[in-house]
Amino acid sequence: MSSLPALPLAGSDLVTERLVLRDWSIGELAAVVRDERLAHWAEDFPADGDRVIAGFVAEQAGPSGVPGAYGHRLIVERGSGAVVGSISLLWPPSEGAVELGYGVVPSRRGHGYAPEAVSALVTAALALPEVTSVHADVDLANPASVRVLEKAGLHRRSDDGTVARFAATAATTVNEPTRR
Repeated sequence: MSSLPALPLAGSDLVTERLVLRDWSIGELAAVVRDERLAHWAEDFPADGDRVIAGFVAEQAGPSGVPGAYGHRLIVERGSGAVVGSISLLWPPSEGAVELGYGVVPSRRGHGYAPEAVSALVTAALALPEVTSVHADVDLANPASVRVLEKAGLHRRSDDGTVARFAATAATTVNEPTRR
């Protein structure tokens, strides 16, 4: 089992207007790793990125660990209960900064779910005393992902012509999520 300190938000859902960001269950991790489908998943979940994250989370959690201890969550539609993507903080912070990653399955893209989820997790992360900034790198060949980060309130900090780095600090967050 990893010796990383647990994310203080582990075990609590982040709820937005249309989404719930919740910890992966051990059963969900196992299903993704075994390439099995669960009934409460969108028809195109998991995507390739979700498979990578599930393997990483399963490795971090170990056989009896807590899957959500390090900031990896599923994105769930509140209305349908369907899992439509995943979102992660790469925990623990390095000098107060954490990196963010996310993905929404193709069938649910264009509905504003990604900016809603990003905004919620960034806001929650910046409320933690050990986090001073959240950043994400995006390939400029993926303009939809650039728009997600802009809509979520992150600001472009650098750009090398291929990859842009976006970041948020406590002064730049939007849309306070609720916890339950």
